[in-house]
Amino acid sequence: MVEIIHGKAVKLSPLIHRVTAPNSGPMTGLGTNSYIVGTEELALVDPGPVIASHIDAIVEHAAGRLKWILVTHTHRDHSPAARPIAEATGASLIGNVIANDGFQDETFTGATSVKQDDCIHAKDFTIRALLTPGHVSNHVCYLVEEDKILITGDHMMQGSTVVIIPPAGNMSHYIESLRCMLEYPVDFIAPGHGTLIADPHKEIKRLIKHRLGREKKVFMALEKNRQCRLKELVPIVYDDVDASLHRWAALSLDAHLIKLKAEDKVIENEGVWSLPLT
Repeated sequence: MVEIIHGKAVKLSPLIHRVTAPNSGPMTGLGTNSYIVGTEELALVDPGPVIASHIDAIVEHAAGRLKWILVTHTHRDHSPAARPIAEATGASLIGNVIANDGFQDETFTGATSVKQDDCIHAKDFTIRALLTPGHVSNHVCYLVEEDKILITGDHMMQGSTVVIIPPAGNMSHYIESLRCMLEYPVDFIAPGHGTLIADPHKEIKRLIKHRLGREKKVFMALEKNRQCRLKELVPIVYDDVDASLHRWAALSLDAHLIKLKAEDKVIENEGVWSLPLT
């Protein structure tokens, strides 16, 4: 496993280098990862935040070879550097845009949108787009086919689970996107935060099991307490998570409850949740 180094392009494979932005924090871990793919023509996945040293490191490594800038999604730690890097290099912008829900980067404009299995073909690599809504509705993962490395943005992160924030985030879509990822040949996950993840199919299955395990805890809490508001469910369902993170956990719990309501497995009445009468 290659360690995180800020401000330097770290080689991960014959085709991929990682540059990690110095924006570490509770929600970004050691920083947002940008991935540079290729040896002659280059593609950049997730340019990251607008931090001069980070942008300089990417432009210096690209050295006039950058042709494409792709984003996994438009959260503000992943896409804002796209505009200045495109202006410095002439590279084309690629990625999907949604209405701003309070979390989106509105500077990411003029990009070519992508559909499922769209590909970029360069001289020495092919990048395949996998639509992975869930964390947010415009999320895309990118598979570097030659190295079998899947760049996952915030769909999968090393060492933690991602926050799902409705309505742009959707727990049903997130779990289904994980299941769809199992259909592709992948040897490593290159996450938006953290280091490479080996045995990706095992990790994907673990994440699905983990999310469904949260839902079991919702059922157990409602069976015991009959009726609960979301704020009452958080410390029960996320009793293994530090209380300082419960405000973020509440967002994902809301996504779980919306999913379960759509499946007719829970009932909501003016913010009070319960199980259906049997």
